[in-house]
Amino acid sequence: MDKLYYSIGEVADLLGEPVSLVRYWSNYFSRFVKPSRTGKGNRQFTAADIEALKQVHYLVKEKGLTLDGALRSMNADKAKVAAPVKVLDSLKAIREQLVEIRKML
Repeated sequence: MDKLYYSIGEVADLLGEPVSLVRYWSNYFSRFVKPSRTGKGNRQFTAADIEALKQVHYLVKEKGLTLDGALRSMNADKAKVAAPVKVLDSLKAIREQLVEIRKML
């Protein structure tokens, strides 16, 4: 993450989800995701917002929790949820590097 703010389209691309779902999650998990607004009213997400949305994505899409279940899980212990998300991000980055190395051979 090299920018201060990301548009909702960029966040949706990072998560691999539609913009409407990111918008819904940002409203539903407003305790954890607090995007600022531009003068036009467009959402601008910080790196912390994106990390929270990645956690939501992990809980809902990977673990199969409902939105209420994901909210309860994040309320109970957000750090416990963050660890597997960081591991998955690291593994994805390693895989991308290996694919690049394979292409070079």
